[in-house]
Amino acid sequence: MQEQHIASAFDRDLETIQARIMKMGGLVEAAIMDSARSLETRDEELAEQVRANDKAIDALEEMINEEAARVIAMRAPTASDLRLILSVTKISGNLERIGDHAKNLAKRNSVLSQMPPVGDSPSALRRMAREVERMLKDALDAYIQRDVELAAVVIQRDHDVDQMYNTLFRELLTFMMEDARNITPCMHLHFIAKNIERMGDHVTSIAEQVIYLVSGERPEDNRPKADVTSVSL
Repeated sequence: MQEQHIASAFDRDLETIQARIMKMGGLVEAAIMDSARSLETRDEELAEQVRANDKAIDALEEMINEEAARVIAMRAPTASDLRLILSVTKISGNLERIGDHAKNLAKRNSVLSQMPPVGDSPSALRRMAREVERMLKDALDAYIQRDVELAAVVIQRDHDVDQMYNTLFRELLTFMMEDARNITPCMHLHFIAKNIERMGDHVTSIAEQVIYLVSGERPEDNRPKADVTSVSL
């Protein structure tokens, strides 16, 4: 009877942790799109809201880590349950980093709003952010459903984000070469694009954690990275 009570309490602990992960994921999804939209529309109030909301994301990561540590200390989980708890902490860490990147986007809003727009770059950035947000949604769905195939598809889609980044990077270089006045805004825009590209990397890491959680094995290190800007430079 006591063992049954302990198991029930452990299940409730896991449910609490996983509920926090999903809440955190929802906040991060909103941060991605709100930060990109604030740049496209030059909405400084929305950008400020993104920065303010990042505190809630950070607080959730801290709670998840504390609860995970308590569960490990008190429940002595089995190998599979321990794998779940460790995966959750790594997923929350990646979500927190994505939130930081979204906050970085929002921080650039006040600077770029004082400068003339450069081509169609704000819309291109929003499309890129939208793809990352969709990837994140699918990665979290894969986590909830323990869907290895969906997680693998998310990993492959990071290639598309890299390609979008490469295209935008080349466009920004062209704008800078055509008119020196574009150099400063293009540098800010490149910083933003790089942050979105890094978001995609963190989403991919979440998908990899799903595969590890389900199979107990790490995905082979053959992620199809397509960021060639370091070569271009």
